[in-house]
Amino acid sequence: MPFAHRKPGVPDILYVMAAEAEYGPHLKARISPLICGVGPVESAVNVTAELGRLDVAERLPQVVVSLGSAGSATLEQTGIYQATAVSYRDATLLGFEKGVTPFLHLPAVLRLGPLVPGLARATLSTGADIVSGAAYAAIDAEMVDMETYAIKRACDRFRLPLVAIRGISDGASELRHIDDWTQYLHIIDEKLAAAVDRLEAAIAEGTLEWPALDGDEL
Repeated sequence: MPFAHRKPGVPDILYVMAAEAEYGPHLKARISPLICGVGPVESAVNVTAELGRLDVAERLPQVVVSLGSAGSATLEQTGIYQATAVSYRDATLLGFEKGVTPFLHLPAVLRLGPLVPGLARATLSTGADIVSGAAYAAIDAEMVDMETYAIKRACDRFRLPLVAIRGISDGASELRHIDDWTQYLHIIDEKLAAAVDRLEAAIAEGTLEWPALDGDEL
């Protein structure tokens, strides 16, 4: 049994992606994701709205899966990684610990899961800025994106787990033009599709790994 509390006729998974540019032919052959928009504001608004709509209809999924690209100065370019934890790099103010949103009473780093066996794993930092070049020196995670932390907080509101899988599209050199981001997206599309196959097989076989998550995140 893939999930203990499935509802007949309700999809187990809500797939979420930020931009159409990341949604290539290999993924189109497999999934129909919610396109939530780029950045923490758009992703928070649109994922929360979609989960609210599904909640009212009593059609919430068992898990949300965020797919897309990420930057990294250290990980393999075009490599695929599942995020084990996410932090919010924009939250640095008023003497609070870096990554802590004031008065929210959450840790700076939120753990993610379930985890898919066989996928490489890395930590992730979310923020509204595009990280490039020397800016990576200030990031205390292995890869960066602009949506996952916001999607995680939306999932928390509905007590849903979040799987975040990213393909490394840039970071080896300075980003100067949009083509520096898009040049490898066709490769990442194919590799993310293979990761989706692995994820869905793990769900069907009941082999997802469920780490202990911080209870007060939900």
